[in-house]
Amino acid sequence: MRGMSSKRWTLVAAVLGSGIVFLDSTVVNVALPQIGRDLPRLFVAQLEGQSYVYNAYLLSLSSLLILAGGLTDYVGRRRMFLIGLLGFGATSALCGFAPDMELLILFRVLQGAAGALLVPGSLALLTATFSGEEQGRAFGLWAGASGATTLLGPVVGGVLVQTISWRLAFFVNIPLVAIAAWATWRYVQESRNEQASGRFDWLGAIDVGLAVGGLSFGLIYGGERDWADPLAFVFLGVGIAALVVFPFLMRRRPDPLVPLGLFRSRHFTVTNISTFLIYGALYVYFYYLALFTQGTLGYTAVAAGLVGLPGGLLLTLFSPRFGSLAARLGPRRFMAAGPVVMAAGLLWLARTPVASAAWQLQPGNVATWVPSSGYLVDLLPSVLLFGAGITMLVAPLTTALMRSVPMANAGLASAINNAISRVGPQLVGAVIFVGITALFYASLQNLLPGTDVAALRHTIAPLDVPPPGTPADVATAAHKASTDAFHLAMLVCAGLLLVGAVVNAVGIRPFAASPAAEPEPSSGSAVTG
Repeated sequence: MRGMSSKRWTLVAAVLGSGIVFLDSTVVNVALPQIGRDLPRLFVAQLEGQSYVYNAYLLSLSSLLILAGGLTDYVGRRRMFLIGLLGFGATSALCGFAPDMELLILFRVLQGAAGALLVPGSLALLTATFSGEEQGRAFGLWAGASGATTLLGPVVGGVLVQTISWRLAFFVNIPLVAIAAWATWRYVQESRNEQASGRFDWLGAIDVGLAVGGLSFGLIYGGERDWADPLAFVFLGVGIAALVVFPFLMRRRPDPLVPLGLFRSRHFTVTNISTFLIYGALYVYFYYLALFTQGTLGYTAVAAGLVGLPGGLLLTLFSPRFGSLAARLGPRRFMAAGPVVMAAGLLWLARTPVASAAWQLQPGNVATWVPSSGYLVDLLPSVLLFGAGITMLVAPLTTALMRSVPMANAGLASAINNAISRVGPQLVGAVIFVGITALFYASLQNLLPGTDVAALRHTIAPLDVPPPGTPADVATAAHKASTDAFHLAMLVCAGLLLVGAVVNAVGIRPFAASPAAEPEPSSGSAVTG
């Protein structure tokens, strides 16, 4: 039996290890403009370099997650987690000292690779350490801390950039890594897939890396270039081809990286389907809410960042409680109810009216931007509903996922789910972007009959503030068209959440209180090699 001190410090290590990965995916965002101004560039333009600094990290993180999850189970969860921590600390320091943009981009790739070891490793450590209701509470604390770091990232980044230097956005990781590494070395016990035999499946790792990496890069690159560059479709083609080959390759490998037997688990398959739907809606909600509040409603960047604070506080404070309830009562009711409550929040946003005081006409028929109000009525109810729903959902979903597979595959299961939660939103976001862009310019054409809307595409974008000097009638029409586009995005996301709720309600069955509630897949089909 593990001592309380060992369990407590294992939880601290797991929360810090995953927390710095989530923190670094958001805290650097705020620093990007200052990074672009400060760092010299040899080959890339300023805006392009800023984009690469952000996306290089996410791309390497997403591409290597499943490989990292397989290695975590195969080599040893404590060992790989510790390697990930030391690697993340070292690459964070390299990023902080980067002398130019190109080297920073390279260091961000390496940082994402180290982070890939931490996310699946953290959940695998918790699964191996805790059981029963105690495990559910640990998952809840993990989810709450992850939500808190994601929420606080932009705030912390803004403070560091404005008061000291953007380089502290990277250096802030180092003391957190030190605490987590000490706790891991001192208290975390080693565990691995004891059934693993034979060589590690490197060929499978290459295939799944091409699949996830090709899809991720194609979607990111295509979105940045409005799908006008054929290179995006080349990478998407590579990703799709690798994805099609994947199940056939796994079936033929003697020790497959991803045993197809995992997907015979009803709960594992259902949880990953709902993750694709729900996290797709989650990503689009946060992304377009930030654009809408700043570009259409006129909020400052800081105010826009604080809009979601009440919902984030709900997740941080009450997620452990729902984790405990899910472990005791089963996750099904929470996984079904949570997305419904989230959808209610988005439907409230979808009725946000056009702010009547957004524009004031100045001499010369030129519009001047005037920030609009309405937070308490138009935004706060939505934020609270969405926050309550996600609080009900995240820890129970994690519980369902980690109890759906044998302990031997805990790291791999977490990695697969995390990869889906990252690629799925990019795919959903790309599809919704095409829809709202088409609606925006169609609405603009209806509101401005006789105007050459095609010529406006170079100056006016959906949910963005029209540039200074824009005629008042064009600015007002753009404001109305942006509101319509935002409403469409929220309605589509609400629909995805409701479908996810139905998938969970139908697909998730009652769980026993034991972590091994569901039968393990047949021997040999669920062994990571």
